[in-house]
Parts: sequence; structure tokens; C-alpha cells
Amino acid sequence: MRRSFGRLQTALGYVGFILVVLAPLLLVPLVLSFLLHEGAWQDVRAGTYVIPMLISLLIGSACWMYVLGPASKRQMGTIEAMLICLLSWVAVSAVGAIPFTYELDVSYLDAYFEAMSGFTTTGITMLSGLDDMPRSLLFWRSMTQWIGGLGILTFFLVVVYQGGLSHTLFTAESHKITGKRIAPGMWHTLKILWLIYVLYTLAVTGGLLLCGVDLYDSVSHAFTCLSTGGYSPYDASIAHYEEARYAHHAIIEYIIIAGMWAGGTNFLIHYRLLTGRLRALWDSDEMRMWWIMLGGALALILGARLAAVPGSRFGESFRHSLFQVTAIASTTGYATRDIAGEYFTPLARQVFLVLMVVGGCAGSTGGGLKVIRIVILWKLMVRQIRRAVTPPSELRLVLVDGKAVERDEAYRTAALFFAWLFLLLLGSLTTAALSPHGALASSSGMFSALGNIGPCYIAIGDIALLHPVIKIVYILGMLAGRLEIVPLLILFSRRTWR
Repeated sequence: MRRSFGRLQTALGYVGFILVVLAPLLLVPLVLSFLLHEGAWQDVRAGTYVIPMLISLLIGSACWMYVLGPASKRQMGTIEAMLICLLSWVAVSAVGAIPFTYELDVSYLDAYFEAMSGFTTTGITMLSGLDDMPRSLLFWRSMTQWIGGLGILTFFLVVVYQGGLSHTLFTAESHKITGKRIAPGMWHTLKILWLIYVLYTLAVTGGLLLCGVDLYDSVSHAFTCLSTGGYSPYDASIAHYEEARYAHHAIIEYIIIAGMWAGGTNFLIHYRLLTGRLRALWDSDEMRMWWIMLGGALALILGARLAAVPGSRFGESFRHSLFQVTAIASTTGYATRDIAGEYFTPLARQVFLVLMVVGGCAGSTGGGLKVIRIVILWKLMVRQIRRAVTPPSELRLVLVDGKAVERDEAYRTAALFFAWLFLLLLGSLTTAALSPHGALASSSGMFSALGNIGPCYIAIGDIALLHPVIKIVYILGMLAGRLEIVPLLILFSRRTWR
């Protein structure tokens, strides 16, 4: 009992540090609200950001100084690291939800859902009527995704790095980067990752500005594009620019496509590209599978569209199909056409479900099972087939990029895949039992939550009307998907609390 309390105490201390870091970030939407003349100091709207800022600062300081202080001498292991990962997202979402419930007429559960969807870069939204909402609030909404894109925990890795525990903590978010390191030293690696992240964010912002998009929209969409979150300040998402008759709306879509692809691709690949190694685009098994997956999905969806509507213009159909394939595969979730609408065929909707499960590459901001794990599972299947038709004495290793996959890694991949299927089944059954939606729509909701994707076959207006139990299951799904299930499962393990 004492040991479990010590673990919780250590985790709460570091979570307190995260809350202290979060507090000043709320100054950004607060200042923006004044610049946009949305409120004044005497206006109650200032409390939208001041109240959560004070809560985050006070609770965070108390946990950091008074809880972590006596616990800082304890040796932190894998369980403590995973608890930090889990509780950090729970805590920041709890604080990040306050502006939504304070400003809008929504319940705290819906506000918490919105914040969790933001920080986990999922993008499922409870809100409609975005075009008429305060721009500062929508900017905070976009910020939650940009902050969560590379992981809130990277902000304080410099602290635990001094104790030699950065590798342990980073492993708890192992989907952010593969076993390879961009540079020697965890802190050096993280600095390069954030530099690339900021550089690409600026590039997307600049591209949108050149196309006539204003600064607010450009930054908001760059934040949610590179983080593969998908929040937009418009109900119509990226289709807004076509509906508003922007002269360069097609170019805007292609810029967003490039940004979504960048967010869903391993940042190690970006580092190699930026240092002049163009072979990085095709010289690994994961990248080859990534291209095959994108190209195959595009061919199926575009072909089905052209066959179903013979008079469709090829250029327009290609652009919308490519946009939606990239949006779903990278788990960004933007839309130029409703994936549940008549524009896409039943075949396309099935392909989208497959893309939701797979997700982006390891070491990216994308969610999903990850392309590299699909590569491993595929090669495991091929190995078993070959073993059935070759002599038992013939040794066949599972090779990825020319290197043998360790048995433990293969077991972990298979176990994680089973956990994904189990949680998908749980969420689908819960939705079907407690809502009037059909099988495809019920399944797509949990696909979207667990894959950190956003769009599904349930209308946005209907999501807000879902049973509270379904919302809680989706919140847990978003959290499990972002942390790759294991940190959430250890919370329910008796050994964790012994």
C-alpha cells in the first residue's frame, strides 16, 4: 500500500509541473480576446481564461512543490512513468475544459470531451455553430491540439533527463519516435523534433497566407494540421474556403494535404529529408507501406467515385479523394466533403474505416495502430504461411528494414492489436446498445475515438446527444489511443497498487 501511494505521489508531482506549464499558455487566448475586442477586464469573459489559469497554477504549484518535493528522492520506474503519461492528459483536459463550459452553454462532460479530444489530437467535436463562437475560444481549441501534437510530456523531459529516466518516460509515449534517435541524447532529440514541428507549422501558415487566408485562420489551421488534430474554426471545415469562393481554394487544399502528410509521417524521415537524404522517402519498410496504403486507398476511392458518377471532373474528384484519404490516414480528420454523405461510395466508406485503424507512421503526431505495426503483422502472417509449406528446420526470421524483429516486439505488437480489437468491440457494442445508430455508424464512432481521428459516420449534432456512458467510453478510447492502451490498462492492474 505504501509503495502504491509513493508511485501516485511521484506521478502527481510531475503532473503538477505540467499544470504549471499549462497556466501561462492560457494567456494567449486571453490576450487575443482583448485584441479582437471580445471582452474587457471588467467583463465576465475574462474569467473564461483567468479562472482555469489560476486553478492550473495553484493546483500545479501545490503538487509540484509539496508533493514532488518529498517524492523526488524516490526512484522512478516504468509504472510511475506511465502513470505520469496517463494522469497528465487527464489533468490538462480537466483544466482545458473550463473555458468551454464557462463560455458556452454545454455541460462539463461535453466540455471535458472537447478538451480531451483536443489534447489527444482526436478531433471529435461536441460543438456546432463554430462560425459564431468567440474566436479566442476557438483559438484555444486549436492550441490544445498543437500542444498535444508532440506530447505535453516533452515540456518536462528536461527535468527527468537529469535523473536518467528520460528513456523510461519516453517509452511510455513510444509511438512518438521509433527506437532510432535523431541525435545522441534525448533532450537534443526533442529539441530537433520541436524545431521541425515549429518549422512546418510556420511553413503551412505562410502558404495559407499567400493564398489569401487571414492570419487567424492560417495559424489556427496550421496548429491543427501539423498536430493531425483536425479542429477548424468553421463548421464546414476546409470546405469553408470553397463555399466562401476563395480564388485559390484548390491550392489551399493542397497545402493542407501536404501539412497533413507531414504530420502523419515519421519525424525521423523529415529530419533525414531536411538534411538532404531524399532516399528517406522510400528506403524503409514503413515508408513503402505508407505510400502503398495512401496510393491504394486513393485508387479505390477515386475509381469508385468516377465509376459511380461518370460525368464527374477528374481533377476535382482527384483533389477531394486525395484530401480525404490523407485526412483519414494521417488521422487529421479535416473534410472538404462529408465522408458519410453521398459524395463517397459505400466502398469508400469501408476504405476509410480501414485507414482509421491503421493510422499514421510511428514517430509522427498521428494516431491509429501505426503503419510499422501493420508491416510487422503482415510479415508475421507471411512467415506463418511459409512455415506451413517449408521444412520445419528452415529458420525464417521476421525482418524489418533488413533487421530481425525481436520475439518480444512481435508479441507486443500482436497483444496491442488484440487490445485494439477488444476496445473497438467494446465501444461499438456500447454505442449500438445506447443509441439508435446502425452497425456501421456505431462502429465508426469508436474507430474514430480510439484512432484519434475525428470524423465518423455519426453526425456532429448527434454526437452531442449521445448517452453520457458512450461519451465516457469515447473519452477513455481517445486516451487509450493516444497513449497506446498500455498506460491506461495498468491503471486497472492490481499489481500497480500493491
